[in-house]
Amino acid sequence: MGKIIAVCTSEKKGVQKKAVDEITLIPDYGIEGDAHAGKWHRQVSLLSYERVQEFNALGAGVDHGAFGENLIVEGYDLKTIPVGTIFECNGVVLEITQIGKECHSHCEIHKKMGTCIMPTNGIFAKVIKGGTIKAGDEIVIRGEK
Repeated sequence: MGKIIAVCTSEKKGVQKKAVDEITLIPDYGIEGDAHAGKWHRQVSLLSYERVQEFNALGAGVDHGAFGENLIVEGYDLKTIPVGTIFECNGVVLEITQIGKECHSHCEIHKKMGTCIMPTNGIFAKVIKGGTIKAGDEIVIRGEK
């Protein structure tokens, strides 16, 4: 069982996301008001809280959303979760569609630290069933598609 530590959005692509109180997820679209929403396979991005903490211990000093992640999740090593895994949180159903991503241009974090964890530790999902998610909500794996 895991826990949502933060929910983050941004209205523009290529910028850090900001932590917000609550997000609304729309089936087969993504997060209402988020720049990455749309009819594609990377509607929602997730990153492990534990990996962020480890990175900060190296001196990164990043806040929630700094890697462009929508959901910061405690309790799962997300990079080990297979594609097709179903997560459920507060009635919202997410299907994992991709592990990691290619980083086309190095972000400010990479420039400062010489590396970034989102390309190797971030995972992506599409929204199967919508609803709302906020920090503190429980998130569980319901199996694979």
